[in-house]
Amino acid sequence: MNRHISKTAVLGDGAWGTSLALVLLWNKHDVTLWGPFKENIDAINATGDNQFLKGVKLPKELRAEADIAKAVADADLLVLASPSQYMRKTLNALKPHFRKEQHRLVDIAKGIETGSLKRMSEICEEILGESHYAALSGPSHAEEVSRKVPTAVVIASKEIELAVELQNLFMNEFFRVYTSDDLTGVELGGALKNVYAIATGMIDGMGLGDNPKAALMTRAIAEMSRLGVMLGGRAQTFSGLSGVGDLIVTCMSRHSRNRYVGEELGKGRGIDEIIRSMGMVVAEGVKTSESMCQLARKIGVETPVANTIYDIIYHGKAPKDAVLELMTRKAKHETE
Repeated sequence: MNRHISKTAVLGDGAWGTSLALVLLWNKHDVTLWGPFKENIDAINATGDNQFLKGVKLPKELRAEADIAKAVADADLLVLASPSQYMRKTLNALKPHFRKEQHRLVDIAKGIETGSLKRMSEICEEILGESHYAALSGPSHAEEVSRKVPTAVVIASKEIELAVELQNLFMNEFFRVYTSDDLTGVELGGALKNVYAIATGMIDGMGLGDNPKAALMTRAIAEMSRLGVMLGGRAQTFSGLSGVGDLIVTCMSRHSRNRYVGEELGKGRGIDEIIRSMGMVVAEGVKTSESMCQLARKIGVETPVANTIYDIIYHGKAPKDAVLELMTRKAKHETE
């Protein structure tokens, strides 16, 4: 891993991938943005408009490319920015062009694959083999990063020297980066919090007030940490930026897609109708609720809040009944 990072390819032209491409561009790095939809790539190159990051005019220096082979050919760093449920497809497209000795990888997707129940690092290892891999996570809405709003995130890798290298690459006066060697914990924190954002939005949609939101978020931290530790993460990681930090911003912000899904569920809309109305915008927590509950059952960890959200989304349970069930569960000690 002696090669200096001079060129970056961001694989995914969604809002978050595009915003991080801007961060790197502002840091005077050479960046190419790849996307699977040629019409969007053509629009970016022609007008600077990206349908996935509306209201932000992209600079001409940001090149967009629809051919993944061309996008990664000269790149040293590959930013994996596809939504988690499409990451396998992106990695399979990347595989013929991936060179371990050339490419470092940093994943920015937050989810757990349905079916396989794998984290993004595990999918990457399955498809690409051993690699220099890191994950970037934390409380960071694309809409704010793209406007240079002060933001703090964490980059985790089993190779701490890679995490430090990427820290130096991304960090500037409005984008602060911390490092961690708890890759599992950081990946899980970023994925699991999306489920609880749906729950928080549901409380708002039902008009229940602040008390239940505070209680839910506190119990969410307990569930995330309990499951995360059993899966190999460290408890303290879930108190950090990728855990509590990301949970707060995703549960409370008007930018949160997952919170929006929950709010609409709380108002009585069905999940299929909500997803259709969002078009190509992805709320990761919908699929992650299924993966998370399957993982929890598999290893015998109690996650009552997450289970409730899964039942509302996939089995049509009424939100009002779900709240009553949670409130009338058997009495427990707070640490349980």
